[in-house]
Amino acid sequence: MKIKNGFMLKKVGGQNVVVALGEASRSFNGIIRLNDTGVFLWQKLQQETSEEQLLAALTAEYDIGEEQAKSDIAEFIAALRKAALLA
Repeated sequence: MKIKNGFMLKKVGGQNVVVALGEASRSFNGIIRLNDTGVFLWQKLQQETSEEQLLAALTAEYDIGEEQAKSDIAEFIAALRKAALLA
């Protein structure tokens, strides 16, 4: 899975936000705020990445147990799918 083209992560007013650019802004009229973990996962999803790869990267980067990481990744991916941000 991978983030669709047309979406960019920016820092605005000290917050990390995802905005739509160009054609993508026609179908997505919002902003998504991300915490540091969300930014980390977003950056990994700039390239084709599996849930297993996200799990390995997240547990290597943060002091988090595998079960909690799986849950956090599933929740993040579900939110991205709901917003139609995944290719």
